[in-house]
Amino acid sequence: MAIELTEAAATQVGGYLKQRDVEGLRLSVKATGCAGYEYIVGYAESIDDGDQVFETKGIPVVVDAKSLPLIDGTVMDYVTSGISKTFKFTNPNAAGECGCGESFNI
Repeated sequence: MAIELTEAAATQVGGYLKQRDVEGLRLSVKATGCAGYEYIVGYAESIDDGDQVFETKGIPVVVDAKSLPLIDGTVMDYVTSGISKTFKFTNPNAAGECGCGESFNI
């Protein structure tokens, strides 16, 4: 089981984390979005029972037990296209995703 960040994502997230006193990046999903599940990216204020912590390129990534089976193996990237900058997810468990790439289905 693993969650990975690309160099670009690690650089971006590392900058955010330096500004806060948190445990790391929290990555989870919730049942919503136009394709079924939406990625939720935030700060891990704490590490709770059942959380898994993955260290990738020096960044702790915290994932809750319910989300992990849906996003196990996901690679998170940070991409720039013109004036748009966003996190992009490559999830091997996703059967499809919405046009914007922010939600997926299994």
